[in-house]
Amino acid sequence: MGRIKSKLVKRTSIALLKEENRFTSKFEENKELIKGLTPSKKVRNQIAGYIARRKKAELKGQKSNIQ
Repeated sequence: MGRIKSKLVKRTSIALLKEENRFTSKFEENKELIKGLTPSKKVRNQIAGYIARRKKAELKGQKSNIQ
């Protein structure tokens, strides 16, 4: 199918990214940062993964602007 995320995951991830600047492009680190904020393990992992993907894309965009 693909990498389709629900509105809940996207909305929560974007809100967390605006709030805190501690997130990285590493899934495991993001997972630990949002450990107590989510109701279930599945949602926590989806949010952490989505944040990691957005950070990686952000870094890739910055690198292409430098060159």
